[in-house]
Amino acid sequence: MDIVVKGRKTEVPERFRKHVAEKLKLDKIQKLDAKVISLDVEVSKEHNPRQADRSDRVEITLHSRGPVIRAEAAAADPYAALDLATGKLEARLRKQHDKRNTRRGNGRLTAAEVADVVPGVAELNANGQPVAEEKPPAIPTTRIGSLEVQGEGPLIVREKVHTAAPMTLDQALYEMELVGHDFYLFVDSETKQPSVVYRRHAYDYGVIHLETDPLAGSEGAGAGGALGG
Repeated sequence: MDIVVKGRKTEVPERFRKHVAEKLKLDKIQKLDAKVISLDVEVSKEHNPRQADRSDRVEITLHSRGPVIRAEAAAADPYAALDLATGKLEARLRKQHDKRNTRRGNGRLTAAEVADVVPGVAELNANGQPVAEEKPPAIPTTRIGSLEVQGEGPLIVREKVHTAAPMTLDQALYEMELVGHDFYLFVDSETKQPSVVYRRHAYDYGVIHLETDPLAGSEGAGAGGALGG
């Protein structure tokens, strides 16, 4: 199994690379997931002085023959962020391992078995939002794609396209719990509609299905808004 350490708009010292190899105990990870292929560790730095206590971010992505498992954390230094992210990764691996060991075959595919057949999951961060690059440098005017940002605007834009097989609502719920997020975007295998399942209160969940309306655009209507409710 390979461990790839890279920096995003920051240099990664050799000392930190060695620490990553010591911190991510491969034998322990392989006991929890024998199908693991590689681990990607990405380090980034926030240069905003107001976020000094969360200036260093570490994201760990585990690739295996099952679903992708991702964990990330931010702290005042990369070593502390790595400790937090490693703890999250091990907790998710242990949860997946326990569910796999408690499966009972009854001729039907249960939510706990989805991990063996679903090819991948949406790339979201620990806050349940799409992975985004850090803010552009503080300059008077910045152009991002077709948008122009004045000053230090908080706008961060990143467009990504994911390929994923349609899945049932039960499968989407399991995938959401596996990556530890509050919502999960998927294509419903029954309706073929883009859908979002999200956490409401306690153990309640909600689901939103997006249906195309040719007249909606002319009235300025949209599907945005809060997920709660």
